[in-house]
Amino acid sequence: MDTTQILGYLGALIVGLTLGLLGGGGSILTVPIMVYLVGLNPVIATAYSLFVVGVTSLIGAYKNFNKGLVDIKTAVIFAIPAFIAVYLTRRFLIPSIPEALFSIKDFVVTKDIFIMVFFALVMLFAAISMIKSKKKNVLKEIEVSYNFPLIGLEGLVVGVLTGIVGAGGGFLIIPALVLLAKLPMKKAIGTSLLIISAKSLIGFLGDVHHLNIDWQFLLSFTGISIIGIIIGVYLTKFISEKGLKKGFGWFVLVMAVFILYKELYLS
Repeated sequence: MDTTQILGYLGALIVGLTLGLLGGGGSILTVPIMVYLVGLNPVIATAYSLFVVGVTSLIGAYKNFNKGLVDIKTAVIFAIPAFIAVYLTRRFLIPSIPEALFSIKDFVVTKDIFIMVFFALVMLFAAISMIKSKKKNVLKEIEVSYNFPLIGLEGLVVGVLTGIVGAGGGFLIIPALVLLAKLPMKKAIGTSLLIISAKSLIGFLGDVHHLNIDWQFLLSFTGISIIGIIIGVYLTKFISEKGLKKGFGWFVLVMAVFILYKELYLS
């Protein structure tokens, strides 16, 4: 096993840890790890990310369910439109994107570059929301009505986003669950993991038809990520969520800038 593989598997552990601690965020690291450390192309990386995030989140959701921290009713309302959107995106939209989209002088924007740049922009948005998030402000807005249509609409949006970039979208799901479904933060994290798991695995099914899957690698990477999420769920008892979220936000911000630099200036 070479250094790159070791770093890749270490990254898998970090993905699981972050999912367990925050209910989201860790999945946004899976694609960069697979592209830049493991050496996969972005289309394969986003597909593998859906599987890793889906299985890992399912374990975390089960752990939280046993603690009474999963709201099944809310998860179903959010997840149904997300299921449809993520499956259709992976099954039809991603394969239909041409290999070369357009060119600017001598610079050709390929499908791979588009996916990574779009992914980096999503990371920037996620990073800013994590850095600027103030738990007190979120809690003040818990009086918002239980808005089923808005919960379903955000599920649809997150489903498309998940399908394109292969990330779970926890950074969008958790605020929606807190503000629109009036869930306490810890219950929102547990419910988010269940939603992320279901829609990520359904999205992955949209890829099985047209991709050759390296199951040995994928299952080993996923296994290490599962170890991470079990540790992460346990550590939630001892680690400050606010400080961790802000620190992770800065890390994601740096990663996003790196991806933009690499794809736009070094390609």
